[in-house]
Amino acid sequence: MKFIRLFLFLSCLNVSAQLPIGFVYVTDEIPSIKVELRYFSSDNFVGKPIDGYNDNVLILSSDATLALKKVQQELLKDSLSLKIFDAYRPQRAVNHFRKWAQNVTDTLTKEYFYPKVKKKNLFKDGYISTHSRHSSGSTLDITIVDLRTCKELDMGTAYDYFGKESWTHYQRITKKQQANRMLLKSVMNKYGFRNYPKEWWHFTLRKEPFLNQYFDFIVE
Repeated sequence: MKFIRLFLFLSCLNVSAQLPIGFVYVTDEIPSIKVELRYFSSDNFVGKPIDGYNDNVLILSSDATLALKKVQQELLKDSLSLKIFDAYRPQRAVNHFRKWAQNVTDTLTKEYFYPKVKKKNLFKDGYISTHSRHSSGSTLDITIVDLRTCKELDMGTAYDYFGKESWTHYQRITKKQQANRMLLKSVMNKYGFRNYPKEWWHFTLRKEPFLNQYFDFIVE
């Protein structure tokens, strides 16, 4: 009987969903942040939900979350908010990307996500890799939302668009689109994040706590 009561008590605590030490659920710390994990849905370059994403919950290292909170506080002053497309990413998700990229006959999403890039070149061009900084827990993919209109700022390309048009300093976009990218980059840089130059949405915390460690716990 004592065993049964203990089992029920632990079940209520949801022990299986406990995160590794040093990780947090971001919305517990930043309730106002917007979350749309694209790899939990089919709205991504693979065209289906990705392995390891069991829920639309945002997980990051505690250090990255603390820095991100300062970004959000600054943006809120101007009726803006961060919107997160991806953060911590399990290694099994990266493996899923690799398997998809190796199947060059599957091009269902090419027209929208990589119209000018040959799928066989996604590894060579640096769009797909065997490991991702996301799996270390301090890298995230983001944009900015205008809270007055509830719309994302126009950044010139869609999230996860493979091509030079997504490079942060790409010039053949409008002045407003360039300004929106620089707003995102400057506020993230101010609070300790550096941008990946080939993706306007991609940022990693400087002095990340789990450098070159690749985790594989499920997003749930």
